[in-house]
Amino acid sequence: MDHVSQRIRVLTILFFLSLLFSGAVLFAERTAVQSRIQPNIILLLADNLGYGDVGSFGSQLHRTPNIDRLAEEGIRLTSFYVSSGVCTPSRASLMTGSYPRRVNMHMDVRETAVIRPVSPIGLNPSEITVAEVLKGLGYVTALIGKWHLGDQAPFLPTRQGFDYYYGIPYSDDMTERDEPPWDRYPWPPLPLMRNEQVIEAPADRDILTRRYTEEAIRFIEENRGRPFFLFLSHAMPGSTPHPFASDPFKGKSKNGPYGDSVEEIDWSTGEILQTLERLGLEDNTLIIFTSDNGAPRRDPPQGSNKPLAGWGYTVAEGGMRVPFLARWPGQIPPGVTSDYLATSMDLLPTFAELAGGSGPQDRMIDGKNIWSILTNEATGSPHEAFYYYYMDQLRAVRSGKWKLYLQLDQEDVVGQEVDASQPRLFDLSTDLTESRDVAAENRAVVDRLIRLAERARDDLGDRGRHGKNQRPAGWVAQPLPQVRK
Repeated sequence: MDHVSQRIRVLTILFFLSLLFSGAVLFAERTAVQSRIQPNIILLLADNLGYGDVGSFGSQLHRTPNIDRLAEEGIRLTSFYVSSGVCTPSRASLMTGSYPRRVNMHMDVRETAVIRPVSPIGLNPSEITVAEVLKGLGYVTALIGKWHLGDQAPFLPTRQGFDYYYGIPYSDDMTERDEPPWDRYPWPPLPLMRNEQVIEAPADRDILTRRYTEEAIRFIEENRGRPFFLFLSHAMPGSTPHPFASDPFKGKSKNGPYGDSVEEIDWSTGEILQTLERLGLEDNTLIIFTSDNGAPRRDPPQGSNKPLAGWGYTVAEGGMRVPFLARWPGQIPPGVTSDYLATSMDLLPTFAELAGGSGPQDRMIDGKNIWSILTNEATGSPHEAFYYYYMDQLRAVRSGKWKLYLQLDQEDVVGQEVDASQPRLFDLSTDLTESRDVAAENRAVVDRLIRLAERARDDLGDRGRHGKNQRPAGWVAQPLPQVRK
């Protein structure tokens, strides 16, 4: 064979080898992309669980090995905030990616901080929820657990993007009040619902966590072959002074009924993890664990927000900063901690991006895509400012490491004991207990945060002031109780 023919043969072989190599690279890249396209998404949300109530955030009272496993195998965010220290507005933000005042879900018509049973208001069906975004991208969606965004038919989860609903429509303490929620009706017994039908009333609160877990596992099994979004929204540790747990967990913790309920939530988390492993889904599933607000003050104390200041139902750090863990093997690095500020409002745009889409484009939302934070590749928080509202009132603002409590007319501060006689500034990088006011020596910082607060008032509103970018809540003229038919 002459040299020319040999050279041609060698070049031909190299050409085909390069094609094979390129094909292998493209296949590997396509496989990697496919592993990023439309992951299963599981959001585990506890109710009123404090910042310091799980082992990976410092608890010495509660045994939470399954929740802590998420920290070992994923990322722990230590500056993750919900938009409110109470349930309804917090959950409205998670669903819509917006501050509660933007969607007018910051208080009930009876001027209470959360929606009561048989209220005429609820999350407006015109809002675009995270479930609707994912459903539009081909996901099957389910909410199992507590809703608390309106118990009237137009506001139920099945009207807000969820293919399946199983749970209670409001807090489990709503049957323990004396006054009726609406003039014509007494407090209805707590309903357990499947889709839009009441299947039990009153619901057996002792076994809610176990029931929710069983329903969640069934949903995962039935939808293992297509992308799914599962929102498992626990009712525990809950709003009642005496949390509930099923018999295998009663009296087993070091912290009474509260600890029993926390440890049953940990068991539930373990059951979900085992199901993903058994079905071979764990490598394509993003699983997140967090809480809807901090542990409220009890006497004696039950939950813990340590080392943060304050309690749930307030704008203190302990009311609105909550534990957050995320795991996705191969995508989120294991054993990582980030202190960049992120919020529950960020979940909608982040999930949408991971699913191959985007958040709503026809309206203003406040959430940001935090995928770079979850992969530990971020160089900072996407939020210039974070606003602390209590009901209709702006009370504090954070920017970077600084948190400013605003000066307010004392008679205008309701629902909490707040020293609002002058602005108070805290450096959260060194003072999580909010015990050293450094406003006097940082006047320029105070002035900058006051300007940010005024921007929020203009956009979102404040007590007695309508925000130019607020949207209406949903409304029904004649609300009816959810009862078993």
